[in-house]
Amino acid sequence: MDRIKVKPEKNNFRFLDEYRDRNLAKGLIRSIRQRAGRLNRSVTFMEVCGTHTTALFRHGIRSLLPDNVKIVSGPGCPVCVTSTEDIDLALTAARLPRTIVTSFGDMLRVPGSRGSLKALRSEGCDIRVVYSPLEAIELAVNNHAKRVVHLAVGFETTAPATAAVINRAREKGLDNFSVLCSHKLIPPALKGLAPESRIDGFMLPGHVSSIIGIRPYMFLARECGKSGVIAGFEAVDILQAIDRLLELTEKKSPAVENLYHRCVPDEGNPAARELLKQVFIQKDAKWRGFGHIPKSGLSLRPGLKRFDASRGIEMEPSAVAHRSCRCGEVLRGLISPPECKLFGNICVPETAVGPCMVSSEGACAAYYRYGSDEWKRR
Repeated sequence: MDRIKVKPEKNNFRFLDEYRDRNLAKGLIRSIRQRAGRLNRSVTFMEVCGTHTTALFRHGIRSLLPDNVKIVSGPGCPVCVTSTEDIDLALTAARLPRTIVTSFGDMLRVPGSRGSLKALRSEGCDIRVVYSPLEAIELAVNNHAKRVVHLAVGFETTAPATAAVINRAREKGLDNFSVLCSHKLIPPALKGLAPESRIDGFMLPGHVSSIIGIRPYMFLARECGKSGVIAGFEAVDILQAIDRLLELTEKKSPAVENLYHRCVPDEGNPAARELLKQVFIQKDAKWRGFGHIPKSGLSLRPGLKRFDASRGIEMEPSAVAHRSCRCGEVLRGLISPPECKLFGNICVPETAVGPCMVSSEGACAAYYRYGSDEWKRR
């Protein structure tokens, strides 16, 4: 089947409906089954984005795929890959006197080695949920006697917003605002995953790609012999991506392509990338489940170190997290959530043990909410 080409018309959003078209979806499912039948082997594709994880379940796509086509989740949930050490650093900051810690909502329930931000808030520490880093800046402006520390997490999608508030804090001359920078970069993580022979191709994240474009993924085909397609989040988007990955696998011609042109220019967002370049430099970073990945994190440039909240914070070494939690293996696509013995037992959304159950974009949370009931009959 030819790839779907939809050209948006000025002031006309009809094209969005085409990515929800039932007949297009049926045609793609037929094509997927035909291609899979000709392969005569099993293939494994990894969806890297947490939103794709949820969308695959919500649209029921997993149940429509042939038995020899497997989709596994990857490290595309920023909450899930935040290391225990980063959470412990936020906990230490929250215990400091006259300190307000701000964070996105999901992060409050992520366990560190000595509790969570939610538990610490119940003990009286001033920890507040924000929907934008701009709210943290406003708190700093309105609370001169207190230090405001923002826990900055996320991939290339949210990092420009952090860069923008750092610039604003500098312009305002704020001396009571700082960030705990835990931003991660997707391409370096994929460089560690791609050589694994069990992964035949990658469904690449639409949100991240809207910032970085297609070029940073080219190593997948050139160096690793793996295909990757940037995909949207509607049912037809996802089916089109799977169909194209199967086609490239069938032809044995690895390539990296952008199938999400309506939202992702091939060049990404140059203005956002320039902002990141002004504020951050790359650093080695620790990912939950992966360990240290070279050049996979962001750190403030030397001239902006006064906004680095980690400076001067003395922290005890992090203890080992729950030994039975297998979130790390889920994030690397090595197991499915029900293979963890905690899943559905003591680890449920209300009492999550691992971050993959905490986050609304986590693989465990998605599987628990939308997945098969088979695990309930274990």
